[in-house]
Amino acid sequence: MSKQIGGRGRLSHHVDGRRAGSIPRAADAVRRRVFAAAPLLAWLALIVPAGWLAAPSVPAQPPMLVAVVEEQTAADRDAQTAQKRIDAVDDETEKLLAEYRQLTSEAESFKAYAAQLSTQVQSQLDEIANTNRELSEIETTTREILPLMQKMLDTLGRFVELDLPFLSQERAKRIATLKEMMGRADVSVSEKYRRIVEAYVVEMEYGRTIEAYEDKLGGGDDRTVQLLRVGRVTLLYQTMDMKETGYWDATQKKWVVDNHYKHAFREGTSVAKKLGAPDILFAPIPAPKEDS
Repeated sequence: MSKQIGGRGRLSHHVDGRRAGSIPRAADAVRRRVFAAAPLLAWLALIVPAGWLAAPSVPAQPPMLVAVVEEQTAADRDAQTAQKRIDAVDDETEKLLAEYRQLTSEAESFKAYAAQLSTQVQSQLDEIANTNRELSEIETTTREILPLMQKMLDTLGRFVELDLPFLSQERAKRIATLKEMMGRADVSVSEKYRRIVEAYVVEMEYGRTIEAYEDKLGGGDDRTVQLLRVGRVTLLYQTMDMKETGYWDATQKKWVVDNHYKHAFREGTSVAKKLGAPDILFAPIPAPKEDS
C-alpha cells in the first residue's frame, strides 16, 4: 500500500510538476499574443470611435466625417455669401454703367449746346463791339445830322413857297410845326428826322394824285371856290356858281381866268371824287424852262 501510495505520490508530484511548468508557458503564449495584437488594437483605437466598441447598438458619425461635413457646410455658406456679394457688385456695376452711359450722352448734348452758345456769344460780342463803335460815333453823327435836318427843313419850306398854291394853310402849318420841333430838347434827334422825312413823303404824294376840294382862292381874293389839283402839273379853280373857271399861271404867279377849261374842270372833278372813270384831261401845262 505504501508503494502504491508512494507511487501515486510520485505520479501526483509528477503531474503537479507538469502543471506547474505548463502555466508559465501558457502565460507566456498569451502575453506574446497580446503583444502581437497590440499594434492592431492601437490602430483600431485610432480609426474606430470608442462608442462603437462601447455601444454598438447606437450608430455614431466618425469625427473625420463630421469634420468634413461641417467643412463642406461652412464652404457652402461662404460660397453663398460670396455669390451674394458678386450679385450685389454686378448690380452696382450695371447701375454705374447705365449712369455712365447717361452722363456720356448728356455730356455730348452739353458739348453741342456749349458750341452753339459759343457761336451765339461770339455773335453777341461782335454786335456789342459794333454798338460800342456806333455809340462812339453818335456825337459826331448828332453834330452832323442836326445841320442836315435844318437844311432839309429850309429846303422843304422854300419848295412849298415856290410850288402851286394848293392846301396852302395846311402845308404852311406843317412846315411851322417842324420848325418849332427843331428847337425842342424833349424830342429826340431820330424823332425829328422821322417827322421831316414824313413831310417829304407827303409832299411827294401830292405829285402822284388828283384832288378836288373847296378852299379860298387866295392871292388877295377871299372867294371860296372849287379847286382841282392834277398832280403838280396844274391847278384849276371854278366858282361855286360855275360861271368862272381859271388856272394858276406858274410863270406869272397869279390866277388867270380861262373858261375854255370849264368842261375839263368838271371831268377832272368827277375823276378826283371817283364819280367817273379816269380819262384824258385837257389842262394848261406850263412849258419847261432851261436852267440858266
